[in-house]
Amino acid sequence: MNDRSTAQSWVRAWTAVLCLAVAWIHVQDQGGFPGDKTPGYVGVGYYLLEAAGILSAVVLASRSDLGERALVWVTAAGVAIGPLLGYVLSRGPGLPDYDDDRGNWTEPLGLVSIAVEVLLLVLASLRLRALMRGGAVAPHAMPASRTTVSASDSAAP
Repeated sequence: MNDRSTAQSWVRAWTAVLCLAVAWIHVQDQGGFPGDKTPGYVGVGYYLLEAAGILSAVVLASRSDLGERALVWVTAAGVAIGPLLGYVLSRGPGLPDYDDDRGNWTEPLGLVSIAVEVLLLVLASLRLRALMRGGAVAPHAMPASRTTVSASDSAAP
C-alpha cells in the first residue's frame, strides 16, 4: 500500500466515524430510537439524516471501490450540511411549528454536533475535490485518455 492509498484509507475511516457520530448525536438528541421529535417533519428529517450517516459510514468503511465514488462523498457532505443548516434555522428564525431550540445557541450537544459536522464537511469536501480533479481514482474508473500517453504528448514542440 503506497502513501496515497494509506492517506485515502485514513480519510475514508475518519469520514465514516464522523458520519456515525452525526447519526449518534441525533439519536441522542431525539431521546433514543425511535425517539420523539415533534413536529413530525423534524422527526422524519432526523431519521433520514441518521440513515444517510449510517449508510455513508458503511460504504466508506468497506473495502469496495464504491467508497471512491463522488456520490458517496456528496452524501457524506450532506450528512454535515443538513444538520448545520437545521441548527442555524432552528435557533435563529425558527422552523414552522418548532421553536423548542430558538435562541439556544450554546446547547452542549449542539456545539459538539457543530464541531463534528464542520470536520466532516471539510474532509468530505477535500476528498470530493480530489475526486473531481481526477486525483487518486481507481484505475478502472479513469478514462482511457488519462491513463495513456499519446505520441503528441511526448513530442517536443
